[in-house]
Amino acid sequence: MTTENPDVVIVGGGIVGIATAYFLGRAGVRSTVVERDSVGSHASGFAFGGLSPLAGSGIPGPAFAVAAEGMRIHRELSQSLPQETGVNTEYRDTPNLALAFTEHDLQQARAGMGWQQAQDGYDVRWVEADGVQDIDPRISREALGGVYTEGTAHVEPYRFVLALTHAAERLGATIRHGSVTGIKRSGRRATGVILESGEIECDRVVLAVGPWSAAVSSWLDVPIDVKPLKGQILRLRAPGEPFSCSVGWEGNYFTTKPDGLLWTGTTEEEAGFDETPTTEARDTIMASLLKVVPSMADAQLVHHTACLRPLSTDGLPVLGAAPNVEGVYVATGTGRKGILLGTAMGRITADLITNGSSDIPIDAFDPARFSR
Repeated sequence: MTTENPDVVIVGGGIVGIATAYFLGRAGVRSTVVERDSVGSHASGFAFGGLSPLAGSGIPGPAFAVAAEGMRIHRELSQSLPQETGVNTEYRDTPNLALAFTEHDLQQARAGMGWQQAQDGYDVRWVEADGVQDIDPRISREALGGVYTEGTAHVEPYRFVLALTHAAERLGATIRHGSVTGIKRSGRRATGVILESGEIECDRVVLAVGPWSAAVSSWLDVPIDVKPLKGQILRLRAPGEPFSCSVGWEGNYFTTKPDGLLWTGTTEEEAGFDETPTTEARDTIMASLLKVVPSMADAQLVHHTACLRPLSTDGLPVLGAAPNVEGVYVATGTGRKGILLGTAMGRITADLITNGSSDIPIDAFDPARFSR
C-alpha cells in the first residue's frame, strides 16, 4: 500500500535527517522523514552540544569546510529558530580551554595553533599555567597551560533538534513513525522506500540513519563502513560558581549548562548497539574530571546518559550520492561532532537534491570509497 507521495523521503530523524528536511523545505521541496523511534531520541538528543570547528577528525583537512559551514548555520539559526518556533535552543557563545598536563600534550596543542589562529572568526591564544588559574582557580595546578579559544559555542541538542523539526514542518515537511526495510527500485533508480507495513513512493531517498548505516549496505549493493561509537555523559550538581568556559583534556570535557548542571564526558566505547549507561563509564568520566578539577569530588550525580555516534572506519563523514542506485543520498559518519556537522550535512544534501551539486567540496566523503 502506498501511503503518501512526497518528493523526498528521509530515513532517520536525527539532526542530519531533520536538517535535510529543513533545508529542502526552504527550497520548496516536500519531504517525509521516517523515524523508527522518535525525533532526536538517540545521539542527536543526548550529545554534549559543543560547537568547536577547529579540532576533530579530518580537521584541519577535508572536514573543516563542513564544520565551518555548520558553525555558520548554527549562528544563523540561533537567531531565527527561537523566533520562528518559540523553542529556546540555549545557544550561547562559550570559550573553549584545551588543557595540557604533559609535555606531549603541550607540544601537540602548540603544533596546531598556527593553523587555528589563521581561521577567521576565532581568537586563539596560548595561556601559561598562571593564565589557566586566572581563567578558573579551581583547575588543577598540575596543568602546564592550555589553548584558549573564543568564537566557539554550545547548544542544547534536543531543544535544537526539536526547534528544527518544528521549523521543517512549517516549511511543509512531514514527520512520521515507521521502520524502513529497503528501497523500492525501477532498474537502477529508486522509486520509493519499503516499510514494515506499506511503501512510500518518492523521487529521492536520503539515508541518514546514523550508527545503523551499515545495515543499508545491502540496499545499495555497496559497503557503508559505519559503526556505533558509544559515548556517555554525566550531569552533575556541582559546588561553586558556574564555569565560564568549556574545558577539555584528552578528549574529555566539561562545562556548566543553562540548566545549572555541570555536563561532563565522554567515553569512546565499542559496545555494539548497547545504549545502557554503565558504572565503569561513570567512574572513568569522574576520574578525568577530578584530575582537572579536584574540588568536584563533592559533585552530585543528577543524570547519566549514553548514546551511539556514527563513526566511519576512516573517521570522515559519509556524504553524497549512492554509487549504485540513482536518486539515493547517504549522510552519516559524523563521529563525535554530529551536532556541529549535522546542520551543514543537511544543507549539502539538500543542495545535491535541488541543484545537483554543493559549493562545499565533498569528494573525500564519497559513499563509494569503502568498496575501492
